[in-house]
Amino acid sequence: MSATDASGRAAQRTDAADEAEARRLEDEQRLAEAQEERRGTRPDWSPLPRRAGLKPNASPLFSLRTPIPARWRWTLAVASFVIPLLIWVTLNALGTIKPMFLPTPVAVFDALVKMIESGELFSDLWATTQRVLLGFGLAILVSVPLGIVMGTFDAGLALFEPVIAMLRYLPASAFIPLLMIWLGLGEPSKVAVLFLGTVFFNTLMIADAVRGVPRSLLDVSYTLGARRGEVLRKVIVPHALPGMIDATRVNAAAAWNFVVVAELINATAGLGLRIMRAQRFTQTDRIFALLIVIGLLGLVIDIALRLLRARVGKWAA
Repeated sequence: MSATDASGRAAQRTDAADEAEARRLEDEQRLAEAQEERRGTRPDWSPLPRRAGLKPNASPLFSLRTPIPARWRWTLAVASFVIPLLIWVTLNALGTIKPMFLPTPVAVFDALVKMIESGELFSDLWATTQRVLLGFGLAILVSVPLGIVMGTFDAGLALFEPVIAMLRYLPASAFIPLLMIWLGLGEPSKVAVLFLGTVFFNTLMIADAVRGVPRSLLDVSYTLGARRGEVLRKVIVPHALPGMIDATRVNAAAAWNFVVVAELINATAGLGLRIMRAQRFTQTDRIFALLIVIGLLGLVIDIALRLLRARVGKWAA
C-alpha cells in the first residue's frame, strides 16, 4: 500500500468522524429546543395572594418558636396535670368505667398512704432505684466513650455501628432466659437487663450528638495550633455535652420501663414486683398509686437533667 492511499483513507475516516459528531450535536440541539418548547407551553404558577403581615400584638402562645411569659409557662404546666385529673374524676362520677378497672383518685391516694404507713413503699422504691442507678450507670460508662469514638473517628463508626445497629433491635426481655442461666436469679441478672435495654440506644444517640459538632470548629482549632487530643477534649466533648445529656434523659425513661421487666426475675422487693402482686389480686388502686410514684420520680430525674443541661451547655439552643 502506497503512502498516498494510506493518507487518503485516514482523511476519509476523519471526515466520517466529523460528520457523526456534527449529527450528534444537531440531535442534541433539536432535543434541547423541543424541551424548551414544552416548558413554554406549561401554564405559569398563579401568583401568591396578598396577605397581611403578622399583627404586632399577636399572642406569643400561637406564634412559632416564640418565648412565652413565665406566668403562662407555669399555668400551662399546671394545666397539663389538672386536665387529666379532671377527666379522671369525670369518668368516675359518670360511672362510665367500673371502679375495679378505674379506681377513684381518693382510693388511689388511700392506697398510697397505706403503703407509706407500712413502710413497704420506701423499701420497694429504694430497691428499684438501686437497680436503675447501677444498670443505667453501667450503660452510661460504656456508651459515652464508645459514642465519642464512633462520632469522632470514621474508623470507629465503621467498626462499631453495624453490630450495635443490629443489637439494638433485640429486645432486652428476650435475654432474660440466657441471663438467668449465665448470672443466676440474683441482682446481676436484673442489672444486666437494664444495661442491655439502654446501652445500645444511648451509644448511637451520643454518637449522633458528637457527629453534630461543626467541622469548621475543628478546622479553626487545628489552624490555631491545637493538637488532636486538645481538639477532642476542648472542642468536641464540650460542644456535644448538651446533646449527650439529652440522650441520657431519653434513655433514663427507658431504664425505668425496663426495671419492671427486670424485677420479674425472682425479685423480693421493688416497685415492679409490687405492681405484679397487685395485679394478681386486682388491686388497681395500688397499681395506679405505684405508677404515679414511678412517674413523679421520673419527672424529678428529667427536671434535674434539664437543669444540668442548661447549666453546662448555656450556648446550646
